[in-house]
Amino acid sequence: MTVLNEGEQMRRLFDSILGQTRLPDEVVVCDGGSSDDTLTILNEYTSQLNIHTIKAAGTNISTGRNIAIRAAVGKIIAVTDAGVRLDSCCLAQLVKPLEKAEMTLAAGFYIADPHTVFETAMGATVLPAVDDVNPERFLPSSRSVAFLKSAWEGVGGYPEWLNFSEDVVFDLRVREKFGPFAFSPGAIAYFRPRGSLGEFSRQYRNYAEGDGRTGIVRRYQNTHTQI
Repeated sequence: MTVLNEGEQMRRLFDSILGQTRLPDEVVVCDGGSSDDTLTILNEYTSQLNIHTIKAAGTNISTGRNIAIRAAVGKIIAVTDAGVRLDSCCLAQLVKPLEKAEMTLAAGFYIADPHTVFETAMGATVLPAVDDVNPERFLPSSRSVAFLKSAWEGVGGYPEWLNFSEDVVFDLRVREKFGPFAFSPGAIAYFRPRGSLGEFSRQYRNYAEGDGRTGIVRRYQNTHTQI
């Protein structure tokens, strides 16, 4: 994972990691230059988890992910974001199809974790329900995804030239080179939707910028890809 000034959100995530039915062999964190208490809070968990922290100030999310994945020693990489909490079965569900050598990538799912009425409305409006997902077309968010490290190497990692929509490009490259994904709907990451119209507008403007730079919509608008 990558982090930057996450503060108390780190406790929510790391408490959920400690509650996994299967604990990770290691947790690799790339910090993009936090100036708050993010790293102090992270250090509170080092006696309970095998945490490797890498400082890389000024890097974007793609670069940070690549730095962390490159440093990881395992063959299977599970990726999440700092601003989430994980269902207790998330990691076990993600790695299961990869350990059985059935697939190269396993796609988890994500559900809104609203704290306000506005956030509840945002979650209901902009997020798919699990029943809406076509597993053959679904492209996972890097809130909840796992893949073989060899597949990450095979597509050149996350695209470091992109600040937004980087996980979509990564997903498409992996699927095009290595074939279908496993869909693991029980690998759930809960995250808070944006809390105001301004934050929501900035989020989707960033998504649109990423889509525009990559040409994703134009390239895949007549295909069966669920973005």
